[in-house]
Amino acid sequence: MQVSVETTSVLERQMTITVPAERIEGDVNKRVQQAARTQRLDGFRPGKVPMKVAKQRFGAGIRQDVIGEVIQQSFYEAVQQENVLPAGGPQIEFKNDKDGEDFQYVATFEVYPEIALSDFTSVEIEKQSSEVKDEDLEQMIDTLRKQQANWSEVETAAVDADRLKIDFEGFVGGEAFEGGTAEGMDLVLGSNSMIPGFEDGLVGAKPGDEVEVKATFPEDYHAEELKGKDAVFNVKVQTVSSSELPELNEEFFTKFGIEAADLESFKVEVRSNMEREMKNALKMKLKDQVFTQLVDINGIEVPSALVDSEIDNLRKQAVQRFGGGAEIDPSMLPKEMFEDQAKRRVTVGLLVQEVIKVNEIKADDDNVRAAVEEMASTYQEPKEVIDWYYSNDDMLNQVKSLVLEDLVIDHLLSSAKVTEAAVAYEDAIKPAQQ
Repeated sequence: MQVSVETTSVLERQMTITVPAERIEGDVNKRVQQAARTQRLDGFRPGKVPMKVAKQRFGAGIRQDVIGEVIQQSFYEAVQQENVLPAGGPQIEFKNDKDGEDFQYVATFEVYPEIALSDFTSVEIEKQSSEVKDEDLEQMIDTLRKQQANWSEVETAAVDADRLKIDFEGFVGGEAFEGGTAEGMDLVLGSNSMIPGFEDGLVGAKPGDEVEVKATFPEDYHAEELKGKDAVFNVKVQTVSSSELPELNEEFFTKFGIEAADLESFKVEVRSNMEREMKNALKMKLKDQVFTQLVDINGIEVPSALVDSEIDNLRKQAVQRFGGGAEIDPSMLPKEMFEDQAKRRVTVGLLVQEVIKVNEIKADDDNVRAAVEEMASTYQEPKEVIDWYYSNDDMLNQVKSLVLEDLVIDHLLSSAKVTEAAVAYEDAIKPAQQ
């Protein structure tokens, strides 16, 4: 077998592979002989089909099968021989597949990039810390009570925190705009779910009122044509409802899966959950910051085959997240929606693997066990969860990957310029700015 490799771009390779004719013809003849012994043809006794007839009848199909297998085998042998690492399946173009002649084809594929990691010592990282203060806890409990509030319709004028059911139509410059109408929409005054001025204009409205509300779109509004524009909304108030907050008792506590006999026990559980959420949020922001810097200082090209594969994963995740199931074909979602995210994920993955390889970072059994136990601690039966992880290789490998990722973060932080910054709980749980 002859192999030649041409570099057509930074990551693309074209490999020309020539397979001796006898390798193809030998396999074809063996299979034709087998077909002559085992296949039934009208006019011939079983096992007595002449080779010439068998080749005429089955030869073309057998040759096609043999060529397919030879391509698979020879491509694998060729990449081993040339010491190249494909980042995806090859595109195959036949150059010569005539009977009796050497079989030749060209395989075009991408390889993994060669990575020379840049020094991380010049990178500046801000590591945030926070704590759950008493006022944060009280605010959370107030939020939980509002989530379980009982609403009842009233005939009085709407005040802050009342819920209105409204119809509206919006105009900019006297013209209706896309997305500016709604019917039967619930709106809690003071929730800041509408543009500035809208909710304020409904304070004092009663059921049945028709109100003209003036509001202004923010400068950073998502629709370019509406940024900073003044708008007028014609609003019809269908109903006004006020809320009654539930008592802080055992019945209320169980609605949040917390078994607590008194308020103090409930607060302990809520604080613990808040601290866990805060810890995870700060960890995610730190990881995002480190990986962003890692990508920024290591400009590498990534194989499009890996990006396309990651786009497919993101498509499937999007369908699952929005409950599409089998009704939605993930491939129908536009590729452009996920391209940037997929490219970043692939880039981070390749760089992280290089950090692991260069620094010989390993996730030992103790680290993995600690991670599993920490995840299991949030469940009522931690031991059952731990046993489940250790009986499921796929899930355990996912934990190992997370542990390795954490070890990579620790390694990179050990060489970076890290500054500490204390932030409020509210800021700590906010997602990182992309």
